[in-house]
This record gives sequence, C-alpha cells and structure tokens, in this order.
Amino acid sequence: MATWREIVATDPSHSENYAARWKRMAAEGMDINGEARLIDAMVDRGARILDAGCGTGRLGGYLARQGHTVIGTDLDPILIRHARNDYPEARWEVGDLGRDELPEGNFDMIVSAGNVMGFLAEEDRESALANIQRALGEEGRVVIGFGAGRGWGFDDFIATARTVGMELENVFESWDLKPFREGSQFLVAFFSRV
Repeated sequence: MATWREIVATDPSHSENYAARWKRMAAEGMDINGEARLIDAMVDRGARILDAGCGTGRLGGYLARQGHTVIGTDLDPILIRHARNDYPEARWEVGDLGRDELPEGNFDMIVSAGNVMGFLAEEDRESALANIQRALGEEGRVVIGFGAGRGWGFDDFIATARTVGMELENVFESWDLKPFREGSQFLVAFFSRV
C-alpha cells in the first residue's frame, strides 16, 4: 500500500482534491463528525486532545469547538493549511508521526482516524505508535481507527501497540461501536497506558 508521501509525489493535486472532497461532503449535509462525537463523549469538557494525522482538521476542529484544547499534526502542509483556515480554534502543526516528536504531551486523549495508520511507511509504524504513547497523559486514552487491506494487519498493529506500552481496552468494527468480528473490514481500537 502506498504511503501518503508516495501518493502526493505521484499526484501533486491529491491533497487539494482530498480537502475539496471533505468540504463537498459537508456542504451536501453528510455527517462527517461521527468520530469526533465519540471522542467528545469519552473525555471531560476542556480535555487536551491530540489529533494525530489530522488531515484537514475536521475531527479536531469539531472537538475544539466543543471546548477542548486541540493540537493536530499531519505531515501534509496543504492539509494543515486547510485546517488552520477552517478551524482557527485549534493549533495545527506539520509533522510526521513516525519521524518527528509530537508537539507537547500529557494528552487526555489521542485520536487517529481516517486510515492514518495505513498510510505510514512500514519502517515508521512502531516509532509512530511509540511517539503517540509517549505523548499520552498518565490517565489518557488512545483511539485509532483504520481499514483492512491497507498493508497493516490488525493483529500486527495491536501487537506493535502493545510492544510500545499501550494496553488494549477494546476493539470495534466502526466508530459507532459495532462489535468487532472475524472478517471485520475496519478496526477502531481503544488503548490506555500499560
């Protein structure tokens, strides 16, 4: 599976097209905030939240508007520009989860949605999860969701998360918390510190 860097190197218009697609979906009245509503329900008001692989900021932007302190990071400067323009309530930083230290730490919640894990280079997977684990507050939680067939098997992903010090709390097959079953094509995994 191609990494995000490889995709944008092949198609320089990919990031702008991606941003336009989300704006079009919102304008058409589609629900693009389901993941964010779940995260909002899981934390106290005013929580510190990291949106890891934030893209255009739709998830973190929603959470900032609910009163949380949100920092989002993404390796794509075009997507960060959209996040800064559309959601000035949050802080948006360019950074690579697998190669760069995360901005700050001690987060109450770290969320990674939108197949971010599937776009990581294989050699950056463990370091990305280690960076996320290090940025987590003592009582914090991590929620990561991504689809099957993206080059990182769910069992290997969970084993890698455990290797870096995350404890699996639960797994679901969707952001609306449908039970995870054999053959599920999407994973939403909840973790805490070991």
